Amino acid sequence: MSHVVTIQTEVRDEFVVRRVCERLKLPEPVEGRHQLFAREVEGLGVQLPDWRYPLVCELPAGKLHYDTYNGRWGDPQELNRFLQLYATEKATLEARRQGHSVLEQALPDGSIQLTVQWGGAA
Repeated sequence: MSHVVTIQTEVRDEFVVRRVCERLKLPEPVEGRHQLFAREVEGLGVQLPDWRYPLVCELPAGKLHYDTYNGRWGDPQELNRFLQLYATEKATLEARRQGHSVLEQALPDGSIQLTVQWGGAA
């Protein structure tokens, strides 16, 4: 039996953020204070491709801070890719921690399908 799951992503796991940066071939994220246009924020800074300011992950709160100036300073699709892979990596990690195997498949529309085999090999 299959089930469709919708995940609302809160970015809280530093290991997973680092793993996503590796997969996307981004620079290693940097912990600290980061300048956005009008203010500084504290967190794990991720430099997305062609973004003027970093994406800053406030991990304890699960919040993201960024300034793209309505897409002029950074393509929102880059954020969407980051969040899609974060959700994929986090779901995979948690399923494997519970002893399940996971198969990841990229679909033609750009989405990712995860198949979780409960209790064993997929």
